Amino acid sequence: MNRAASVFAWLETHPRWSALGLGALAALGFRPLALWPLTLLAMAGLLALTMRTERRRDAALLGWLFGLAHFTLGNNWIATAFTYQAEMPALLGWAAVPLLSLYLAVYPAFAALAARMIAGNRLGWPAVLAFAGCWIVSEWLRGWVFTGYPWNPLGAVLLGGFHSQGVAALLPWLGTYALSGLAVLLPGAGLLLALGRRMVPLGALVALLVAAMHSPAGKGREGHLPVTLVQPDFRQEELNDPRFFEAQFATIARLSLPLEPAGHRLVVWPESGLPDYLQDGYPQRYYDQMTAGGDPAFARARVGRVIGTGGLLLTGTVDLEIAGGKAVGAYNAVTALDHAGGIRGSYAKAHLVPYGEYLALRWLLEPLGASRLVAGAFDFIPGPGPRTLDLGQWGKVGPQICYEIIFSGHVVDRAHRPDYIYNPSNDGWFGSWGPPQHLAQARMRAIEEGLPVLRATTTGISAIIDARGIVRHHAPMREARRIDATVPPAAAPTPFSRLGNLLPLAWAALLISTALVATLRARR
Repeated sequence: MNRAASVFAWLETHPRWSALGLGALAALGFRPLALWPLTLLAMAGLLALTMRTERRRDAALLGWLFGLAHFTLGNNWIATAFTYQAEMPALLGWAAVPLLSLYLAVYPAFAALAARMIAGNRLGWPAVLAFAGCWIVSEWLRGWVFTGYPWNPLGAVLLGGFHSQGVAALLPWLGTYALSGLAVLLPGAGLLLALGRRMVPLGALVALLVAAMHSPAGKGREGHLPVTLVQPDFRQEELNDPRFFEAQFATIARLSLPLEPAGHRLVVWPESGLPDYLQDGYPQRYYDQMTAGGDPAFARARVGRVIGTGGLLLTGTVDLEIAGGKAVGAYNAVTALDHAGGIRGSYAKAHLVPYGEYLALRWLLEPLGASRLVAGAFDFIPGPGPRTLDLGQWGKVGPQICYEIIFSGHVVDRAHRPDYIYNPSNDGWFGSWGPPQHLAQARMRAIEEGLPVLRATTTGISAIIDARGIVRHHAPMREARRIDATVPPAAAPTPFSRLGNLLPLAWAALLISTALVATLRARR
């Protein structure tokens, strides 16, 4: 028995503990650790465990245990968000993460069960193909069932460093979910080669993978639109406190002043970068609470003076829904503001964060003491979905606020393709693991869609990302910075930008049908 066979024989004697351990190991491939070889080894281990079970329900259980540990560790940053909500104990955050993972683990369980049903309990090429195809389907389902939570798709571990695409260079032809299938297929192939003692092709596969992960992408084309991207380093504990509003404005204004008295440029601020209500028509008491001078025209004008003649600002704001003389809801919005204080366009966030921006089952949970993580007495209202704002000489922008950027295939208005994506975010909630994971997913959207991403955050990591997913410039976490550069040009529309998630589903269908045919032939 060779070494690979010995390792997997040991795993099979402790299958449930092994599944939990492999799930945690697989999470180490995500940022900030980026130990991607461990993820691939863990997936090989999960494949070996689930495909050699005697009963199908055992395969599902092992997939679920894997997912439980995988999502609990990978989403540990969620617990940090509870430390900023005075109305709920911080300890609840450490319970919320495994409770969420109890649900998310259903998707690896589905993949394991479906693959086991297709390929039987024989570990061979049909099993590898079936597991990869079913994993694609499971991640696609995770992206939309119950509004979806596609954070940390497995394929994210195949994204290279800031200056390398890694295997994620294939995203335009695969899509995120099919890249995750590849992150199952590659270790599955390696496992079969190791068990068959085919060391030369195994070595070639490993060498090719390492080379792809570390190959620099080279210098990209320069753009023509000057941009100033601002990361003000507003700390979460002070962000919504009116006592700090003027000091915060002074900070973000200082970081945004033009380097020349007048000049054509784009300025981008983060989500939560401006507390003022900028739209007209609200009852005066709301302006008195949140808006500089108690006057939206004054607030807009002073912002216009900051960005200077020839400038246009994109910033995160909050708009209100007024009915009967009072606010009944709010929109997490983007506002485009010119140097004269005129509003050039706005966008309302469509994918809201459950329990963050709205309290699901409010009628039941609020009497029990539950509340949203984002302060406020009423819920945010979802916008209509991706749209493109035509800003004239400042180009066409596709806004995606914070969490929205993680939804593969749902970030761009395909009928009106933008020149770039603007992703304002407040990542100050999410500790040290959440921001680098969020940035990685923004890079994946850039590669998939062939569009640059301007990512401005309150505390980091802010970045200018080109259409190949390469980070051209970035501001590290917890530093007040400005970045002066140009907006990278868009690439030609990619296959994914045209087909969306039909593309990864087609790959899943090909893998699963091939596995079915191979299994049926083997049984004859």
